[in-house]
Amino acid sequence: MIQVGFIGAGKMAEAMMAGFIKERVVAPVEILAGDVSAERLAEVSRKHGVRITLDNAEVVRETSVCVLAVKPQQLNEILRNLAPHFTSDHLIISIAAGKTTGYLESLLPNGRLVRVMPNIACLVGEGMNVYARGARATAADSEQVARLLGCCGKATELPETLFDAVTALSGSGPAFFAYLLDRLVDGAVQEGMPRGQALMLASQTMLGTARLLMEKGMEPAGLAEAVTSAKGTTAAGRAVLETPELAELLSRTIAAAARRSRELAGA
Repeated sequence: MIQVGFIGAGKMAEAMMAGFIKERVVAPVEILAGDVSAERLAEVSRKHGVRITLDNAEVVRETSVCVLAVKPQQLNEILRNLAPHFTSDHLIISIAAGKTTGYLESLLPNGRLVRVMPNIACLVGEGMNVYARGARATAADSEQVARLLGCCGKATELPETLFDAVTALSGSGPAFFAYLLDRLVDGAVQEGMPRGQALMLASQTMLGTARLLMEKGMEPAGLAEAVTSAKGTTAAGRAVLETPELAELLSRTIAAAARRSRELAGA
């Protein structure tokens, strides 16, 4: 029986709890959530039936898998206080953005660490969760983390050297995709479509496009060509969209987010 603890009970932590429970990988009674907010803990307990505590040390003592789900700037102080409570039997999963396994292991002399970059789509069970093992983590730890994260969407292991790119693409990506979708919706509204209907059409089209790419194993360029007929409506739109300026802008978007991820890692 897995006993899972959460240091921090924010939205991402709650999404993970909900996924574990829904997929019956962990029962509510096997989850212990800790947070500084009694009000937040009461809400999480009411919605999901998990156990709660205001004492983070209790979370560590009573669980074998511990999820670090606090803001990166809070980690240093929290881990220095909790370090004596961790043992070599603990599997520690960190979802703190920008904090490397090396940094975390310098604060935690005991425990096997796995770093995770989730994204907000975990809230609906469609998250993209990327993880990397620390120096003490084992292949068995990797399998357990993949099983847990799979409850919240997709999970894949990548080298930690790629995590700045991961953060930029899948971590920040939902905001970028949402921004682009919003601009397309604006265009439909200017053509006379009510915003609610435009948003529904655009959102379902984005969802369907993603499923086509993943389930049919298509390349984006191939899908674009499949939809485009000569001198048709898609071709007319692509002639406007596919400019060197836009391609450069999108590349710069990912580069800026990755650069900020590197800066946060050194903060």
